[in-house]
Amino acid sequence: MRLRLETAEIFVPDGLPVEQALARTTHMAVGAHQDDVEIMAFDGILQCFQRNDRWLCGVVMTDGSGSPRDDLYRNCTDEEMRTVRRKEQKKAAVVGEYGALALLDYPSAAVKEPADSGVFTRDIVADLTDLFKIARPEVVYTHNLADKHETHVATALKVIEAIRSLPAEERPLRLYGCEVWRDLDWMADTDKVAFDVSAHENLQTALVGVYDSQICGGKRYDLATMGRRRANATYYASHSTDVATGMIYAMDLTPLIEDPDKSIQGYVREFTDRFVQDVMERLTRLQARHGA
Repeated sequence: MRLRLETAEIFVPDGLPVEQALARTTHMAVGAHQDDVEIMAFDGILQCFQRNDRWLCGVVMTDGSGSPRDDLYRNCTDEEMRTVRRKEQKKAAVVGEYGALALLDYPSAAVKEPADSGVFTRDIVADLTDLFKIARPEVVYTHNLADKHETHVATALKVIEAIRSLPAEERPLRLYGCEVWRDLDWMADTDKVAFDVSAHENLQTALVGVYDSQICGGKRYDLATMGRRRANATYYASHSTDVATGMIYAMDLTPLIEDPDKSIQGYVREFTDRFVQDVMERLTRLQARHGA
């Protein structure tokens, strides 16, 4: 397979030929930046870890050039940061035993381009479409559509566009939008997809800890990620004991690929409307009870 940017790369940790490595994929995680796969899609990593019948393909959309930096990396140019972050992402792929890692290497601004704005957008969607066609993943993880990072939301939209372009029989069975820059604890409990990621805490810590350039750059993603997973597990249910020590929440985006004509904005609005309804109904009930 040939990606459209000359600087793009498909890395296979165990050295299998690229086409074979992609073809064994069962789970795919498409993140905007280096480390997003490890933060949002640990369920997929866990499902495939030390398995010979399941394989994760990680996909990273952007080149990492605009990363925050400090201390050891303070004087790195954007080009040097691209190299550092690519190296870190490959380390994570090795530690997590990914089947393959596709580094598309697009500028963040290109990922945020409108759908009809130019060649970069067409190339990004075409790269994703080709990957989906060859890998044929059963499950795909990407960013949730209520995330506050624009590159994350743009990534999710391009993933949906690429999958929708496939024949129905070639589309993944499930598509999940996961937490990074906005968590999903606000969603109604009946809407949440809750992944139990209690296992292999050492692996979880190692995967996020690989990104030394981010941690030394003043962003403690390692502590925040593990803290969120523990908090999700503890606050998952108010009237029962914990059933897990770590949870990741996701928004089920599968209906958007099952019905290519379904409104994306309308679908997300359904989640926010149910959240508002839940809050208002509780307030109304308790105010009435207390005579307020």
